[in-house]
Amino acid sequence: MTALLDASPRRRTWDAFRRDPLGMGGAAVLLALAAVAALAPLIAPFPEGYGTDTLHPPSAAQWFGTDDVGQDVFAQVVWGTRVSVAVGLGAAALAVAIGALVGLCAAYVRRLDAPLGLAVDLCLSLPVLPLMILVAALAGPSVRTLAVVIAAFSWPEAARVVRARARSIVPLPFVSAARTVGGSPLWIVRRHLLPGVAPVVLTTAVLTTSRAVLAEAGLSFLGLGDPANWSWGTILHRAQQSGALASAWWTTLFPSVAILLLVLSTTLLAAAYTDARDHRDLP
Repeated sequence: MTALLDASPRRRTWDAFRRDPLGMGGAAVLLALAAVAALAPLIAPFPEGYGTDTLHPPSAAQWFGTDDVGQDVFAQVVWGTRVSVAVGLGAAALAVAIGALVGLCAAYVRRLDAPLGLAVDLCLSLPVLPLMILVAALAGPSVRTLAVVIAAFSWPEAARVVRARARSIVPLPFVSAARTVGGSPLWIVRRHLLPGVAPVVLTTAVLTTSRAVLAEAGLSFLGLGDPANWSWGTILHRAQQSGALASAWWTTLFPSVAILLLVLSTTLLAAAYTDARDHRDLP
């Protein structure tokens, strides 16, 4: 007990996190999905062309069955993992970067707090899904376009969280002391505010990744994904277009399970990390 209390905050957070089986399970699933995305060429060949066994149910030869043109659904899910994870990570990184910048500026520069806060509130009140569909349709289908479009409508949530956390740090004595000794605003933000908001930024990034994957799946299901690449939403879209959505359950079950696993694991990971940072309940 004494050794645990004497440990650094980072060590205590890790010790508390690794005792949470749900959090560790979520982290393991995310690492497995990341490995599948990185090693996709080694796991399955790129699904293209036509096969002879159409709408074949799962078997020892085709673990996830085949679709209406005889392509292996397992290969589609594996390669879809690469695109879906890439869009999720890219959109989350861009959204959190923009949101953190806006939130820190609003919290530290008082004259910017009101206009930036109003801008964030206005963006949060917009009908996001119809606007995302409109912008994605106008911009044209591509993986990069989807990531940018999703990020453009996701940053306000990150900005609100970072702004709230940073506003609680700005009035603290060490920030006032840094100003008194002549610290520049950029140095104060980098030295004091960024470390203070880092935990909420990390949690927000994880949750934003799952929401970005869901958004990408929804846009791709509507036919706004990149037709040259596979994603989990594209698999569902092609199953719906071919009529297999109702007749061949395996063409929709496995990409849907992949989406569910990613969203559930990110939620469990974020919740476990948030709980682990509260050291008041150490045994």
